[in-house]
Amino acid sequence: MSTLPTLLAATAAGAALWTLAEYLLHRFGMHHLHGRGIMSREHLEHHVHSTWSFDVNHLLSWTGMLLVGFGAWMPLTWWLAGPLAGVGVAVGWAGGYFFYEFHHAMAHLRAPGGRYGRWLRRHHFHHHFGRPMANHGVSTLLWDKVFGTYERPEQVRVPRRMALPWMVDDAGELHQRFREDYVLVGAASSDERTASLDRARAFASIAPTA
Repeated sequence: MSTLPTLLAATAAGAALWTLAEYLLHRFGMHHLHGRGIMSREHLEHHVHSTWSFDVNHLLSWTGMLLVGFGAWMPLTWWLAGPLAGVGVAVGWAGGYFFYEFHHAMAHLRAPGGRYGRWLRRHHFHHHFGRPMANHGVSTLLWDKVFGTYERPEQVRVPRRMALPWMVDDAGELHQRFREDYVLVGAASSDERTASLDRARAFASIAPTA
């Protein structure tokens, strides 16, 4: 195989490999551990409020994923299929990871801007608010379909206290353009009992109550 096709095929393989890792890490490394270990604990804290903000743990994640890509997948593939394949797999792995990180952050921070963004948000927020043990893929539904954890929600029920900022208007009501995909339920405020219950349910990988 010539140089460019080899590089492109290896890069695509690396990106696909990341999507499988994304699914497995999310399902087993984050949810099945129920808060045991830093990865699971930090992820389930993310479920408690369903917010996203940058912190030092993102740097640790990025560093870890790059080390896996360039410190493990690249030399292994280099040994098996040559240097171009090794570089391509590592670049694809890193690209797939950053694609996931960007779109996950944007799902929490920005309104959808197209069909993919709309699908990703509805798919992902069903995971947050409907069934935390379903829809573990964020950037793709492929592995959820393969492993039987895919659910297609017609409409996502979002607790008002956890509504994403882009979902609501100044009065705290759901924007008209999102009413086909989402419905707000429950009260906008949260007392100490509700906050405690939200945390307990998140760490049990159970959806929050209305």
